[in-house]
Amino acid sequence: MRKLTGAILATILATPFASADPVDDTLILNEETELVTRTTAPAHVSDALDEVMSGWLFRGTETRAMQADDFDNPGMIFVEQAQEMWETAEGSEGKSCSSCHNDMESLAGVKATYPKWNEAAGEVRTLQMQMNDCRTNRMGSDAWKYDKGPAINMEAALSSVSRGLPVNVAIDGPAQSAWELGKELYYTRNGQLELSCANCHEENYGNMIRADHLSQGHVNGFPVYRLKNTKLNGVHSRFKGCIRDTRAETYSQGSPEFVALELYVASRGNGLSVEGPSVRN
Repeated sequence: MRKLTGAILATILATPFASADPVDDTLILNEETELVTRTTAPAHVSDALDEVMSGWLFRGTETRAMQADDFDNPGMIFVEQAQEMWETAEGSEGKSCSSCHNDMESLAGVKATYPKWNEAAGEVRTLQMQMNDCRTNRMGSDAWKYDKGPAINMEAALSSVSRGLPVNVAIDGPAQSAWELGKELYYTRNGQLELSCANCHEENYGNMIRADHLSQGHVNGFPVYRLKNTKLNGVHSRFKGCIRDTRAETYSQGSPEFVALELYVASRGNGLSVEGPSVRN
């Protein structure tokens, strides 16, 4: 059994120390498509993990079954809303997403590669950043607020058409400096509790903390429908919540720091299938 790191982490356990291994189960979407939920860790994290495992394997039977069927997955309601937006023309150019991209399925595989370096912009962009670039520069419309309603719904819809495809986030070339920053943030202790991302998701995955079963913290399932707050949640909102829980000041959604952290964390899950919108506690 892995030991919890530091006395401070032990003080936030609300129940006796316990651990629970990830389940031995197979995620078959809609009884048709088998998704990869565990695979050999990519080379750049092999010094820390032998195997990477989806958060789906750390959830209970009912929650896993909910994600496996689109009729039961509450996140798909928001996907349907985004599909309507996809066809809606707006902005000064009178264009919709479909004006350029036709069917949403034409973007299958896109979600699996984000965040990624954008050569024209000279920066690493998340999928939401790229969506807003299309809105402002091609449609002549207003940018969506980061991780809010329309933006998170559309990201979930674009994720849904990539489900089953392997995460393949590039970390070399001009993206490397952002990746290095993300790695630094991942291992930096924060707040009064002096906890880093790694303390929970690398050193203590499988352990129970309060009433939650810690996963490896991969983001291949985002956007995530959380039963806790009954809505879609974005990666940056989850980052913000985790840092807040360490009792530290946090960054904002869409900040360069969270973009870098998303790049790093996404790359840790290279090889896992895209799952979003997934269902979690």
